Amino acid sequence: MKRGSPLAAALRRFRRNRWAVASLIALAVIAAAAAAAPLIEAMLGIDPEAVDLLARNAPPSVAHPLGTDELGRDVLARLLRGGQISLAVGLATAVIAAVIGTIIGLLAGYYGGPLDALLMRLTDGVIALPLLPLLIVLAAVDPSKLGLAPEVLQSPLAGVGRIVVIIALIGWTTVARLVRAATLAVRSREFVRAAVAVGAGPARIMLRHILPNVASPIIVATTLSVGNIILLESALSFLGLGVQPPLPSWGNMLTGALELIWSAPALAVWPGALIFLTVLAFNFLGDGLQDALDPKAETMQVRA
Repeated sequence: MKRGSPLAAALRRFRRNRWAVASLIALAVIAAAAAAAPLIEAMLGIDPEAVDLLARNAPPSVAHPLGTDELGRDVLARLLRGGQISLAVGLATAVIAAVIGTIIGLLAGYYGGPLDALLMRLTDGVIALPLLPLLIVLAAVDPSKLGLAPEVLQSPLAGVGRIVVIIALIGWTTVARLVRAATLAVRSREFVRAAVAVGAGPARIMLRHILPNVASPIIVATTLSVGNIILLESALSFLGLGVQPPLPSWGNMLTGALELIWSAPALAVWPGALIFLTVLAFNFLGDGLQDALDPKAETMQVRA
């Protein structure tokens, strides 16, 4: 990497933002701990699904570092397993939504005219819908009515996939509007006109010439959306419409702790704290990437 390259300059700007760097480190630690859940469970000799009704709501101990829940299951193991689900839902949904929004934004910005008007009115219509009530209605739809195979519906990950699809189908609008605006600015530049002049097709122009130049807002919007998606998944799981037990997620762990909030508040504190920390870290990381990828922000870099 050349010292004077745009990427090197972006990395320098990012490193100056201490909150963004700290957030990246925190997210890396959380993701690494979640990924290492099987190893940690083997080292401690615990099973996240093992029920022990004689050890319900036990305090922290050597055998159970964070205690046990209302069914005697190890809280630490379930937090790590729940982190796998919550992070996977957030990242997968954000990527899928970004792909949908990028396609719509590129088509609208490049072609313009009636297609632009149609796609933007569709985007405005989706934005106008009340988000959480719509998600609740979609999540409550019986998937067996869609003709899916029973073995697919009975899979433990079927609920996770359904949440990813539902949120992604209505979460692409921000990326679409950003990509459209950036495409409108890029399509009139000289290198795009030169590509048109030499006979390059629309698909090649959009993928090879426009998309790399509108990648910055896509990256920033996708990063910022992960935190919101984790919140939405947690809200749906808390309402019993998201990830279903026995598969743990931070949201349904909060549901299980609701009735014990006064007698065993730690059961709600741990998943709530991880949701809060993860969402906050993704927001700080997104802000840091926005400043780093914008050369005009050089003089406005946060010096915390």
